[in-house]
Amino acid sequence: MLELLVVRHGQSVADIENRFEGRADFELTALGIEQATCAAQFIKNYYQPHFIISSPLKRARKTAEIIAAACEVEVVFEEEIMEWNNGLLAGLPREEGNRKFPMPPGGRRPYDTFADTESYIQFRARAETFLSKLADQYSETDKRICMVSHGEFINMLFRSFLRLPINMDISIASGDTGIHLWKMAGDQREIIFANYQEHLRDIL
Repeated sequence: MLELLVVRHGQSVADIENRFEGRADFELTALGIEQATCAAQFIKNYYQPHFIISSPLKRARKTAEIIAAACEVEVVFEEEIMEWNNGLLAGLPREEGNRKFPMPPGGRRPYDTFADTESYIQFRARAETFLSKLADQYSETDKRICMVSHGEFINMLFRSFLRLPINMDISIASGDTGIHLWKMAGDQREIIFANYQEHLRDIL
């Protein structure tokens, strides 16, 4: 059975500046580095992975490198698990982005690419592709893989994992270095826990 330890990156500069992040490549803050260090120690103590797959964006990359150093494992960087491509919104202050690129009347459709963004259909296909490849390669093995990614991608992967329709308004919370544990064996899929953040209790 494959265990997938899903980790969101730590706090980034965009978080404290209230900016749209997405593909904007912001660094972790000092607090984000501390959060990643706490997550790394927790993972080393209780959920030692065989290796780590990480988004190459700086906030995820740094989080993954901190976990890898603590666990003494390899990191593989995978563009398929980068955050949603938010096009022209990337890096804008939220107030400015909402003013320049308001939501289309009636809300975003699954095929919408307004503001040069990735459509939800494209985003779901990316998550499905990653998950399918992972399942084909590892779901019949006894491995624990740590994946370090982003809130929106984790949400889309969660929907893919549970085979939920693309237009369902169901999400899973992922706080700074929130940790999820999912298991896969063939067609069997289990969620063991979600958004664990007790490793942060001494620094919140």
